[in-house]
Amino acid sequence: MNIKEAKQEVENTIRAYLYKDETGAYAIPVEKQRPLLLIGPPGIGKTAIMEQVAAEMHINLVSYTITHHTRQSAIGLPFISKRDYGGREYSVTEYTMSEIIASVYDQIARSGVKEGILFLDEINCVSETLAPTMLQFLQYKTFGTHRVPDGFVIVTAGNPPQYNKSVRDFDIVTLDRVRKIVIDEDFDAFREYAVANGVHGAVLGYLAIHHEDFYRIRTEAEDRFFVTARGWEDLSRVILVYEKLGLSVDKKLCVQYLQDPETAERFAAYYELWNKYRTVYHIPEILSGEALANSTWVRQAEGLSGAPFDEKLSILSLLSDALNAEFRTYAEEKRVAGTVFGLLKQVKAACGVDGLPNAAARAKGETVRSLFDGTVSAYRKDLKKQNDARMLSRDEIRVGALTQKVLEEMGRGLSGAGAGALSTAGDGDQAGQAAAADAGAPADDSAAQGSFGPTFADIRALFAAREKARAAHAQETGDHLTNTFAFLDRIFGEGQEMVLFLTELSRNAACLQFVNECGNDAYYHYNKLLLLKDREDSLRQEIAAMKL
Repeated sequence: MNIKEAKQEVENTIRAYLYKDETGAYAIPVEKQRPLLLIGPPGIGKTAIMEQVAAEMHINLVSYTITHHTRQSAIGLPFISKRDYGGREYSVTEYTMSEIIASVYDQIARSGVKEGILFLDEINCVSETLAPTMLQFLQYKTFGTHRVPDGFVIVTAGNPPQYNKSVRDFDIVTLDRVRKIVIDEDFDAFREYAVANGVHGAVLGYLAIHHEDFYRIRTEAEDRFFVTARGWEDLSRVILVYEKLGLSVDKKLCVQYLQDPETAERFAAYYELWNKYRTVYHIPEILSGEALANSTWVRQAEGLSGAPFDEKLSILSLLSDALNAEFRTYAEEKRVAGTVFGLLKQVKAACGVDGLPNAAARAKGETVRSLFDGTVSAYRKDLKKQNDARMLSRDEIRVGALTQKVLEEMGRGLSGAGAGALSTAGDGDQAGQAAAADAGAPADDSAAQGSFGPTFADIRALFAAREKARAAHAQETGDHLTNTFAFLDRIFGEGQEMVLFLTELSRNAACLQFVNECGNDAYYHYNKLLLLKDREDSLRQEIAAMKL
């Protein structure tokens, strides 16, 4: 199976293992909860999916690369204790708690969550002295005399022997106690992940043309050359930063991540072309609609219809990459707005219809500003606690940081605001009020006047202004999508290029979210036409078959 399917299998396993019956006991007894054993090439994303699953399910993750451990750190250090047997005292050897098991308990204490994943990587590459301990662990879920706490699902991973000379085979007795999942490299699964996570468009564009370079290992004499999914993603991230810093991206950089000189050289050449196309074909102007209004640019672009297919794919990749960035921004801004809205609801709950603290809040000496600041402070503390416990995904960390930034800006907007000062401006901004209403913003019947500092109406006005700006961003993204369709129709008509572009958009969850929530007539139009063409082709094939 591919890495996406493996991730789903891990999620399903955790749900099944942690499911409890009506008595509160695990439906699958702990002793029957077989550890998962993921076997796949290096750099394919086995560790990454553990982090994703744990964060998405909000459970713990304790992760170790077992080859970094000795027998002593795995099972604990020996010490002498005294025991009474048959009326006589004997000296016996006991062991301190395993570092790994102790880490599980430490993580439970940090997060307050009792369930999670214990992930051990390179399980089949342990040293000879540690091998018996690992076999015992897989069979009985113990390190020495210390057992993995109930509620922790054991997942292990290793490489096939062709990728690692240190691999040792497990015997049948051990394999019969694990759930073995073999993972194969799969570009389509990587592409879906890459689009959602903002992998550089040049990487996706190159791999769309050169599938064979996605994952490769070759040997020449004593040298081994390789390219992995991890290498492509890490190269993408450094390119994005290099571009912001104005630094050069060349083969010398690429080969540090794509450790196959031939692949690194091909990609470096493609990246140079990709940047050239971005300038020559005026990608920003295509999005804004300016390109079709400029006859010189149109004549230049019309030459694309007779260009090599690789060049066409590169242009489509550039357009998709630019739009995907906007779709991701839309989704991110909506998540931030939803989080802020939820926090403002907490403030609103402590206010009356006059926009001032209700009787219970006033009895505690609260003001609207103190209610706002207290809510923001509690949010920060909770976010920090979850982050320190490594319970958040990378996306959740980013959304949390952006949310805090918005709250800080709103706090500055409230500083020095008298009752009604901001609410008057907000009430006069009908578009802002409508945007806030569409987002489900908390509403007030009136804004109290007086020298009590800001009221909730002031907070509402600030939120409405932000929602107005967010709505404008969404409108701009919709216009860019419409203009791109118009450009492609002018240059390629409804040919295979339009099919490829629509197919690429349909693979992007953020694009589908945007279209479903904001609508786009051009997307609906061309998607419907292509579906009709597919149906016509199918009918023609059926008729031809009947004639035969």
